[in-house]
Amino acid sequence: MPPTISLIGIPTDQHSSFLRGPAGAPAAIRAALASEHGNSATERGTEIGLDFALADRGDVAIAEDAGDDERIRAAIAACPGPVFALGGDHAISFPVVETLARRHGAFDILHFDAHPDLYDELDGNRRSHASPFARIMEGGHARRLVQVGIRTLNRHCREQAARFGVEIIEARHFRDDWRPRFDRPLYVSIDIDALDPAFAPGVSHHEPGGLTVRQIVNILLDLDTPIIGGDVVELNPTRDINGMTAVVAAKLVKELAAAMAANAAA
Repeated sequence: MPPTISLIGIPTDQHSSFLRGPAGAPAAIRAALASEHGNSATERGTEIGLDFALADRGDVAIAEDAGDDERIRAAIAACPGPVFALGGDHAISFPVVETLARRHGAFDILHFDAHPDLYDELDGNRRSHASPFARIMEGGHARRLVQVGIRTLNRHCREQAARFGVEIIEARHFRDDWRPRFDRPLYVSIDIDALDPAFAPGVSHHEPGGLTVRQIVNILLDLDTPIIGGDVVELNPTRDINGMTAVVAAKLVKELAAAMAANAAA
């Protein structure tokens, strides 16, 4: 049987700090994936529907209240096999990772982003989309956190990174031949604003000087460790131009899903 990846949408942006809009991302990404402009082939040489299945489990029923984290946990727990979450803002990564850690134990995380998302709190909100990795590391859900593309490090987040032992490859230090190596099961989180706005204008926080699509795809192609889950977050369709960022997000979904299928955890 071909590997099956569970795809689930988490259409919430209630923890966004600047603009709302990422709640519309799961629908936009699905539309780009289904569009006749492309096909189901991935750069690994595999095809969705032939070499692996991308089983859409629908969307979490978000209510924008205090119960949403538990709704996300329950939905993720019900997904078999590797789980791929479509955000939504980056706050969704905390309950997703927390739930998968209950299943697999603590694992490694590869995180692409312009921002480290390590704030202890932002504007009084400890569940802010600027804080998920602080909550993840506090909870012991990750043994190792590697962040790539960061270009907004302030003093507080540097202190948080030192506190949690986070490995940060800032955008200014990134080189095309850099490749991470992991010896434990892996979770991959891709914030679309890791990319330079030239490639992905449809995000809430435009931060120039970012990565290219090619650089991220090449890293995904070289991953060779079991991948138990991942997410693509922070697409804001209200700021997109001709749907180009949704197409980029769909490309990353295909390539990360292919990596998950090729390296599926037992």
